[in-house]
Amino acid sequence: MIVSATVDKYLLYIKDLRMTPLLRIIGVILLTVLALAALIATGWVTLALWYRIPGPDAIRGAAAGLWLVFVLATVSFGRKMPLAGLGLFLVSLIAVGIWWQSIKPSLDRDWATDVSRTVTGTVDNNIVTLHDVRNFNWSSATTADARWDIRQYDLNKLDEADIVLSYWGMDAIAHTLISFGFNDGQRVVFSVETRREKTESYSSVAGFFKTYELAFIAADERDILYLRTNMRKEDTYLYPLDLPKEAMRALFLSYVASADQLAKKPAFYDTLSTNCTTVVFDLARKIEPGIPMDYRIILSGYLPGYLVDHDATLWKLPEAQLRARAAISAKAQAAGDSPPDYSATIRQQ
Repeated sequence: MIVSATVDKYLLYIKDLRMTPLLRIIGVILLTVLALAALIATGWVTLALWYRIPGPDAIRGAAAGLWLVFVLATVSFGRKMPLAGLGLFLVSLIAVGIWWQSIKPSLDRDWATDVSRTVTGTVDNNIVTLHDVRNFNWSSATTADARWDIRQYDLNKLDEADIVLSYWGMDAIAHTLISFGFNDGQRVVFSVETRREKTESYSSVAGFFKTYELAFIAADERDILYLRTNMRKEDTYLYPLDLPKEAMRALFLSYVASADQLAKKPAFYDTLSTNCTTVVFDLARKIEPGIPMDYRIILSGYLPGYLVDHDATLWKLPEAQLRARAAISAKAQAAGDSPPDYSATIRQQ
């Protein structure tokens, strides 16, 4: 009611000004746009305060509630002095913006065990040495025997690259991983993940508000894929990519370089712009700048259609048949706990 009355007040204010009909129409359109922008900004700030003010729920809720009270008071004030009310609201948004920019990512927090370390690497000619490759033995979806290894990979033996999509809820969203295979039998999976603290759980909404840092994880398939297929029971698919050896090598090295950079200079995860799929796309674009952007990069659950459209998989099949062939969860679960060769099991046709 207060908001509606205030908008009416602004409209009367415009009508009282000596304007031509065209200018009045422009004024009404601008007012409508400003009102919608104010509503969006109010909602965004409310959520930002809820997710980013430190402390228990009561404190965060109080901060969000006080902001809403301030906005309502500003709207009420704006009924009497429209321009002053608008100015006060804009000043408050500037103050929130300054606070928001002061929130910086960190490398030093009490991290959850599975993201307590992030991968780094060194390159010596064709030999890549990765430090902190995750090799956990999962006994449930949340508990595991933790182990971090140092591994060496010969780029001359790199001959496979697979994209893995794992769905845990809606069809439009999937977690994206890249698995690299070597002809000496080694495999390593790179995953861009939210680096959660021990007290945090993942939320897509929270991911918009600087809640999590970004983490590059390298892991065994028996760790990171098994966790999804057998422990979390996610609907998981593996698509072999049709990439030249040079492109595979460049993509692998891009992961290593990006992981090293992130280990020195932290960054925030963002649900929309900096997530598991967009980071993979950005890395691929460094190799092939002409790769087209597509809504399916954001809505990663629809990536199979993107792969079909761009002839990017080794299996030249229509999308429905491609998805059926790529499904690995049922095979992994049928093999039971701790299959002797998990990578071979999920690739059986």
